[in-house]
Amino acid sequence: MDSHGAGGGSNVPAFLAKLWTLVEDPDTDPLICWSPEGNSFHVFDQGRFAKEVLPKYFKHNNMASFVRQLNMYGFRKVVHIEQGGLVKPEKDDTEFQHPFFVRAHENLLENIKRKVNNLACVKNEEVKVRQDNVSKLITDVQLIKGKQESMDCRLLAMKQ
Repeated sequence: MDSHGAGGGSNVPAFLAKLWTLVEDPDTDPLICWSPEGNSFHVFDQGRFAKEVLPKYFKHNNMASFVRQLNMYGFRKVVHIEQGGLVKPEKDDTEFQHPFFVRAHENLLENIKRKVNNLACVKNEEVKVRQDNVSKLITDVQLIKGKQESMDCRLLAMKQ
């Protein structure tokens, strides 16, 4: 297998192939680049990154969508202890990492899998279960309303 599999006929999803190209491209380094160790990547100036870089590679310029995609593939935001998680770093710098997203190891990309739990099947089953639950709930509520009304009538009769 060749080491430049991201674009070619390998099983690497388009998102990951594009992400690899983005991080590798020296032209995008001011906004997205490898960490010095090469086991994570940085996004600088999210506003500019979203506006200038995302639309060239993706059908949107939405940083939140980009981060959601990263999360879906199991990427994690790196939080540095010295930032304490609370202190905002002085520059707009977000770092992401995935054990199989490593500089010079493009061949590892195909190990990155999208997090799914047979979504289509689950969804349809869930919807059916929910509909059944809702129907049952409505029936129960109508029954209770009926009993309530008949009790109200009896109470009224007893008062009189």
